Amino acid sequence: MAMPLEQAYQQKLISAEQAATLVKSGHKIFLGEFTQGVEAFEAALALRKNELKDVILVTTTRVKPMKCVEADPKRESFIWNDWHFSGLGRKFGEKGLASYIPLCYHQAPQNIGLYEDPDIVVIQVAPMDKNGFFNFSTSCSMTPAYCRKGKKVIVEVNVHAPKCLGGLDEAIHISKVNHVIEGPNTPLVQLPEIPASEADYSIAKQVMSLIEDGSTIQLGIGGLPNIVGSMIANSDLKDLGVHTEMLADSYVDMYEAGRITGKNKSIDKEKMVYTFALGSKKLYDFLDNNPVASIFPVSYTNDPYVIGQNPKVVAINNAIEVDLFSQVASEASGARQISGTGGQLDFIMGAYRSEGGKGLICINSTFTKKDGTVGSRIVPTLSPGTIVTCPRSIVHYVVTEFGIAQLKSKSTWERAEALINIAHPDFREQLIQEANNLGIWRQSNKIA
Repeated sequence: MAMPLEQAYQQKLISAEQAATLVKSGHKIFLGEFTQGVEAFEAALALRKNELKDVILVTTTRVKPMKCVEADPKRESFIWNDWHFSGLGRKFGEKGLASYIPLCYHQAPQNIGLYEDPDIVVIQVAPMDKNGFFNFSTSCSMTPAYCRKGKKVIVEVNVHAPKCLGGLDEAIHISKVNHVIEGPNTPLVQLPEIPASEADYSIAKQVMSLIEDGSTIQLGIGGLPNIVGSMIANSDLKDLGVHTEMLADSYVDMYEAGRITGKNKSIDKEKMVYTFALGSKKLYDFLDNNPVASIFPVSYTNDPYVIGQNPKVVAINNAIEVDLFSQVASEASGARQISGTGGQLDFIMGAYRSEGGKGLICINSTFTKKDGTVGSRIVPTLSPGTIVTCPRSIVHYVVTEFGIAQLKSKSTWERAEALINIAHPDFREQLIQEANNLGIWRQSNKIA
């Protein structure tokens, strides 16, 4: 006969300090994702710095302080590997204290199943429900896969974590949990509002011209996607659907304005599908026990085949540089890792599979350098050492404040010409000359 749920809970309940003693030198520990990064366990583990060597800590976009790394500036006790850099990951990465794990996001659960062997998996969850399940709350992308592979699974309960209803793998039963920690119950991290520039508003207007009634939308992170969401909320667009990687505040605004119904979607009709949420309390309150939103592992949300089953998918993402060969760099500048591939590659491919779909790379035409001078984000070739996020073979649309370049079925010179036409006017002549120097030409005629 099964043990009563509350009795099982109390039997498995331990302190964060007790949980931290389970870690041995050389262990690999998963510490959760996004706003669900664990706190009490990680803080207790940091206090064991002098007792441990070469403990590998794995996260996905850590947004809370990493006390283990702060306590170990020589990286002797703890080695931090992150599947996607946030500002925190980038800060420690530049000090040599964090490493990025290259990733095609929709393949993450498969990668974990094949190649990860975590000794302990520690995840932050919502309180246990009457059926004995702990909801993964706002982060489901890799968490279920890690729970299946972990030799020990520990849940850290946070009463402020919303219960996010799901389509698949959104919870874990207490029978599959080794230990329970009751955490400090810190409210979830709220993403600060990202300021937008005049150029962002101009780009957003270009993007709006490509969205139709019945489109299925995916917005990336940043000021520009937020503006697009605001413009959609205040538009007369009808019956939009949502199939995205990240759910943000702007989706709440669009839904409450009546723009999102999802009735034209081919799969998951009338559901806002996502794999993680990151925003403000408004978003977290909206998600709590709300059946209109459905969380899935990233192997579903970001699978290009799944994405492409919905009609008119419009995927809207940012970039750092685009070169005249139409290669897109969105995660690094030179050898400096800024973020990660994330779902951009997945959604550009998925949108192209969609009937009437459009994958958009949106980029400000210029940026201001540290010395105050202005540079072009459309460049002859990517900066030396820069990582290519989207190869030229899959790039569909590039959008700047000066226009839209559709690149499919275009030759090298046609692509260069289209990109030069949407570059900042101050740089166009220089880019034409560089294109000629690179040997990008139209038969016998130089680009003019």
